[in-house]
Amino acid sequence: MLNKYPMWKNIMVMLVIAIGCFYAVPNLFGEDHAVQVVATRGAEVTASTQASVNELLASKGIAVKRSELEKGQLLVRVQNADQQLLAKELIADSLGDKFTVALNLAPATPKWLESMGGSPMKLGLDLRGGVHFLMEVDMGEAIRKMEEAKVADFRSQLREEKIRYAGIRSNTTGIEIKFRDAESLASAERFLKSRSKDMVFTDASRGEDFALQAVMSDVYLKQIKEEALQQNITTIRNRVNELGVAEPVVQRQGAERIIVELPGVQDTARAKEILGATASIEFHMVDDKADPNAAQSGRLPAGSEVYQRREGGTVVLKKEVMLTGDHITGAQPSFDQYSRPQVSINLDAKGGTIFSDVTKDNIGKPMATLFIEYKDSGERNADGSVKMQKIQEVISVATIQARLGRNFVITGLSHGEAQNLALLLRAGALIAPVSIVEERTIGPSLGAENIQNGVQAMVWGMAVVLLFMLVYYRGFGLIANIALTMNLVMVVGVMSMIPGAVLTLPGIAGMVLTVGMAVDGNVLIYERIREELRAGRSVQQAIHEGYGNAFSTIADANITTFLTALILFAVGTGAVKGFAVTLMIGIATSMFTAIVGTRSIVNAIWGGKRVKTLSI
Repeated sequence: MLNKYPMWKNIMVMLVIAIGCFYAVPNLFGEDHAVQVVATRGAEVTASTQASVNELLASKGIAVKRSELEKGQLLVRVQNADQQLLAKELIADSLGDKFTVALNLAPATPKWLESMGGSPMKLGLDLRGGVHFLMEVDMGEAIRKMEEAKVADFRSQLREEKIRYAGIRSNTTGIEIKFRDAESLASAERFLKSRSKDMVFTDASRGEDFALQAVMSDVYLKQIKEEALQQNITTIRNRVNELGVAEPVVQRQGAERIIVELPGVQDTARAKEILGATASIEFHMVDDKADPNAAQSGRLPAGSEVYQRREGGTVVLKKEVMLTGDHITGAQPSFDQYSRPQVSINLDAKGGTIFSDVTKDNIGKPMATLFIEYKDSGERNADGSVKMQKIQEVISVATIQARLGRNFVITGLSHGEAQNLALLLRAGALIAPVSIVEERTIGPSLGAENIQNGVQAMVWGMAVVLLFMLVYYRGFGLIANIALTMNLVMVVGVMSMIPGAVLTLPGIAGMVLTVGMAVDGNVLIYERIREELRAGRSVQQAIHEGYGNAFSTIADANITTFLTALILFAVGTGAVKGFAVTLMIGIATSMFTAIVGTRSIVNAIWGGKRVKTLSI
C-alpha cells in the first residue's frame, strides 16, 4: 500500500494555503498616522483643497507620505503621531469651520495589493483605540411627532367625511378636537374610533364646549418607542457607514439607549460630528397670502409659521407637513440641463401616493423644503439629559409645475450642499433626536499595548507547543509545527477577507485556543499511527489507518466546539462575538491543516516509498 494524493488534491492544498498567505500579508504593513478632512454642510473637498493642504504641510516641513482624495474625503498620511497632531491643527486653522478635520489611522497596504483585494484585519475598539458613546433617544419628541401626524390625519379624515369641527390641537394630555354641536361630536367619535384603533377617545365636553379627547393607547405608545429606537439604530449605522468609519458597532441597550463604538476615530469631536448629523427634511406649502412685514413683527395667520432661509431673509410656511423624510428611499446628487446642482429624490409607495395627492391640488403654488437639524445645546434638562437645540431653515422654494409622484428633484442648492443633503437623506432621518449620555475614548497607545500583550501570549504559547511537538514527535512534529504556523496564517487571512470580521482582545484569545485545538488533532493522528506501528502494521498501513481512524474523533470534537461558538456568536455581543468569530474560523482552518495539510506533506515525504521506520 502506498499513500499518495492525486495531483489535483496537492494543487488544491497549495492553492488554499497560498490564498490564505496572500490575504494575511497586508497585516505586515501596519498603519499610517493620518489626518482626514471631510466637508460639512455647504462645502466640498476638491482637488484644489487637496493641493492647498499638501502645499501648507510642505511649507511647515511636514513630510506627506501619501495624499488621497476619494468619495469627497481627503486622507493625508504623515510620518508619526507628532506630525499628525501638528498637521491637524494647521489644516483646521487653514480650512476654517466649513470642514471637519480629524485624526485617523489608515492601513499602509501598498496600492497594488489593495487593487487585488488585499486589506488588513479590522481591529476592535480594545485593540485599535477609538470612541465609545452611550446615546439616549428622546422618546418624548418621537411621541410628539406622532401626535402631530395624528392631528394632520384627523383633519384630513374629518374633511373627507364632511364632519365639521371647530379646531384640532395637541395639548399636554393628548389631542383635543373641538366641535360646535353634540351631533358633530358623536359622528366624529363613531367615525374616528372605526379608523384609529390605536387611539382612545373620550368625551371631554364642558357645558356648551363640545370636545373629544384622543390619547394614544399603551400598546401604541410602546410600539412608537420600539420603532423609534430601531429606526434610529438603523439610521445611525447607515450614517456612520456613509461617512466612512470602518467597522462601527451600533447596538441597543435597554428600551431607550444605543451603544455606538467607532474604532480608529481618535478624537470625540469628529465622532460627534458624525453622530450629530441628525438632519431630516419636511415639505411645506408657502403661505403666499401672508404679509411678510406683519410676519416679521410676529403677526401670523393661524396655521402658519415664519422660517429663516439659508441664503438670507424669511419665508412664511404653513404648519401642515406635506411629506417628511421618513418616506425617502433614495437620494442622489445630480445636475439639471443647465448644469445646476440638484438632489434626485425617490419615495416609497406610501410617500409617492401622499405627494401625488397633495401636489395635484397645488399646481402653480410655491413649495418649500425645510431642513431640520438637532444639535447638542450644551445645556442639561431637569432630569440630567442633554438638551437638544432644534435648527430649522428653508433650503429651497420652488413652484410646483406639475403633479409629482415617487420621483422628483430638489433644486436651489450648491454642489456641496447637494452632496451632503443626498448623503444624509440616503442614510435616513432620525425619527427622534438622540443625546450622548456617556462618552469614553480609548487611546491608540492602550490599544497597542493590548495588541503587544496578546501577541506575546500567542508567541509564548506557540513556542511551547512547537518545542513539545518537535521533541516528542521528531520529524512528524516538524510537520505538525509547519501545519500550526500555516493554520495561524490562514486564520489571519480569512479574518482579513471577511468584511464584517473584527479582531478583538478576546479574539486573540480565540486564536491561542485554536493553536491548542489544532495541535490536539495532530496528537490524535500521531498517537494512532504509533498504535498501528506497535500492532505490527507496515509504515504505509499505519499512516493510512492513523489518519482514517482519527478523523471521526477529530471531526466530532471540532463540530461540537464549532456549534458552541456559533451559539456564542448568535446570542453574544461585542467582545463575545469577536471571540466566537475567531474560534469558528480557527476550527475550520485547523481541520484543514491538521488533517489535509499534514497528510499532504506526509504523503509527499513517505507515501511513495517503502520505508521500515518513521521519525515519530
